[in-house]
Amino acid sequence: MMTRKFHRLRRISGALLLILLVGLPFLRINGESALRFDVPTLRLLFFGTSIWMQDFFIVLIAVIFLTFLVLFATTLFGRIWCGWLCPQTVLADATSFMDAPRKRGYAAGAAASAAVGAIGSIIAASMIGYFVSPYDLPSLFKTGGASVTIVLGSWVALTVILFLDLVAVRRGFCATVCPYAKMQGVLFDDRTLVVAFDDQRAQECKECLACVKACPIKIDIRKGAHMACIHCAECVDACTERMAQRGRQPLIGYFFGVPGKRRTGVRVNPLITGVLAAGSLAFLMYLSLTRMPFDMNVRLNYIGNTKVRADGIMTTLYELSLRNMVNTDLVLDLSASSSAAPAGAVRISPDAVLLKQGTDIMKMPVFVTLAQKAGAGNRPVMVTLTLRSKQLNKSISKPVLFMVPKN
Repeated sequence: MMTRKFHRLRRISGALLLILLVGLPFLRINGESALRFDVPTLRLLFFGTSIWMQDFFIVLIAVIFLTFLVLFATTLFGRIWCGWLCPQTVLADATSFMDAPRKRGYAAGAAASAAVGAIGSIIAASMIGYFVSPYDLPSLFKTGGASVTIVLGSWVALTVILFLDLVAVRRGFCATVCPYAKMQGVLFDDRTLVVAFDDQRAQECKECLACVKACPIKIDIRKGAHMACIHCAECVDACTERMAQRGRQPLIGYFFGVPGKRRTGVRVNPLITGVLAAGSLAFLMYLSLTRMPFDMNVRLNYIGNTKVRADGIMTTLYELSLRNMVNTDLVLDLSASSSAAPAGAVRISPDAVLLKQGTDIMKMPVFVTLAQKAGAGNRPVMVTLTLRSKQLNKSISKPVLFMVPKN
């Protein structure tokens, strides 16, 4: 009986990944794309969170964590990424009709190429959606200009690249282009999960070559590991089917290490990559939890100078540059203080500000007043401006100089 268990599971996982790839740009959270790098504002939208350029070190740490996580998974489960999750493999499986179109004639080959072109154009459009929201495209095309040229040019270029990849390169990408495939040999040890032939039962093989015929790149798994093998398990399904006809277990399957040989001791590679992945994850969580939801920069307005009233109260003008880095409106309190002045001697106006969602840079003037007796002669006074959110229990402070007039 034909089961093809792994083939069906891979097709299901591939279909889900394609749906996720194409559909994710259309998913919105709090009115923004779930996942998109917004080029005009230079911020990464990540499932309800906005990561601005000044916080991009968080993305760097996330990339480091994912790198070590993939390396850790590789040391344990081998080429599970290559055979089940890699976009190249998923797209090659989705266009499996291109594996041998010439055998069906010129018309069939042309039709298959046209279908690949259509699929490539859809995938290319979805990839652009990770930089330009699909919901913004109608107004963008209506407005015209250089943005439309860039979007259309990118779509055409990506479509051509995907078409050439899926027609000419296909599964050869793993053995010729992909650096990850070449690196995995260093990460594997004698207990890594692999697809292998059980040499201890080699005498049971009937040389039917079903495993070779089922392999997308015609590898003979009986001869050992091969760089181009992605552990797709098509050979496992083929051998399972043939051996089931004889009432026996398959000769090819998933094994942790060499079939029939048990190993003991500490596994160095999983230990190192696992510790590094856990450490980078802990650091990433710390950065995410301590990340400021807003930012403030202060600049002294030298043009305004310091004004002195008859009662000795001095006033200086500053310019604040505020940024909202969360996807909600923020009501923030402003306050000013100085170690050189008693409590209440330093005041700021206005003392509150509404920072709208998605605000990149909002500039606003503020006036800081200081009693003349609080200053030490004619020397500048150090004043601290504080921006606080009671709702988020977060605050940021910036020191500035309060210029005291000489006369």
